Amino acid sequence: MGKGKLLRRAIEADRLSSLILFGPPGCGKTSLAWCIANITQANYVAINATTSNVEELRKIIAASKLRSANQKTILFIDEIHRFNKAQQDVLLPDVEEGAIILIGATVHNPYFSLTSALLSRSIVCELKALQIADLLSIINNALKDKDRGLGSFKIKADKKALNFLAKSCEGDARRALAALELGILTTAAGKDGQINFGLEIAQESIQKKAVVYDRDEDGHYDTASAFIKSMRGTDPDAAIYWMAKMLYAGEDPRFIARRVCILAAEDVGNADPLALVLANAALQISEFVGMPEARIPLAQAVIYVSCAPKSNASYLAIEKASQDIKENKVQEVPDHLKDTNYSGAEKLGHGLGYKYAHDYPDHFVKQKYTRKKVRYYEPTDIGHEAKIKERLEKIRGKG
Repeated sequence: MGKGKLLRRAIEADRLSSLILFGPPGCGKTSLAWCIANITQANYVAINATTSNVEELRKIIAASKLRSANQKTILFIDEIHRFNKAQQDVLLPDVEEGAIILIGATVHNPYFSLTSALLSRSIVCELKALQIADLLSIINNALKDKDRGLGSFKIKADKKALNFLAKSCEGDARRALAALELGILTTAAGKDGQINFGLEIAQESIQKKAVVYDRDEDGHYDTASAFIKSMRGTDPDAAIYWMAKMLYAGEDPRFIARRVCILAAEDVGNADPLALVLANAALQISEFVGMPEARIPLAQAVIYVSCAPKSNASYLAIEKASQDIKENKVQEVPDHLKDTNYSGAEKLGHGLGYKYAHDYPDHFVKQKYTRKKVRYYEPTDIGHEAKIKERLEKIRGKG
């Protein structure tokens, strides 16, 4: 919607084709559709796909054709993903001819829920969840607006209460406004006629208690630290508790998933290589499905990583190697290991004497892979790493 951006240019030039708005609840999909209709001075018809049918669609389209000479019609379909393929196909001819301007709103990924034919005729815009600053702006506007908001009431709103609402509503403006309205209208005014909207009322209004968890202060870092240390210390119950606290307070599940991935590599490592696979799967799934369902694969990964045998040998190896490079002369690549995929490499002696491991018994042959011998990785006797250690000792003992 920024100045000069595609959607804004199309609206201002009144050249908007069909549009699919995709985003979480309460991010402004319906409001944006209404604003577009108002700015373009089009006739605005709104329906919901959960209660509409083909017959209603045909009536709306027929009426828009009669009106088309004088005024465009914007047909807003909320929950458009609820329409089946046949219902979506009814829209195609008239969308293509311009008899209607379709604006569809959905919380589901349209590339999975809508037909490719409809998508090819539409601009798809993804709306993100509103930020805390956005929600605070909306809440404060509602408190001031006398015509459409609560401005006619004498209200003293506690800053902590408003911040709590903004943080607790997970980017959903509708939820924030509903809780604000409920809290104000159900709170008796004092003798001075003033309604005091405090933190306790905000908690009751949204049916959620406040948790001390500042995303950019101690609450955030302390809880994340306890979460990581609980997994490292093989206490799945404590780890799940701290994760639940973070999610309850509105922490981004991707932040949690990234921490699990890092710990799976740093503290579990090759003692159980599956830990990192599961952690990575939880990260991808949490990005794909979102909350609240994302908490389930995250919990599975957290419990698995917490219970897995621990080894930080891989972490120590890269730390030692990095320190070696930082403090000592950097080694040149041995000639027999250098790249040979260009003309002239052979004349330079590159690749000469290289032994291809698969040509030898057990697919192993002793040869130099660094000019100066180095040793960084020291596997432990724990879990799968014990097998790695056994094989490395056998190989290192050869030749």
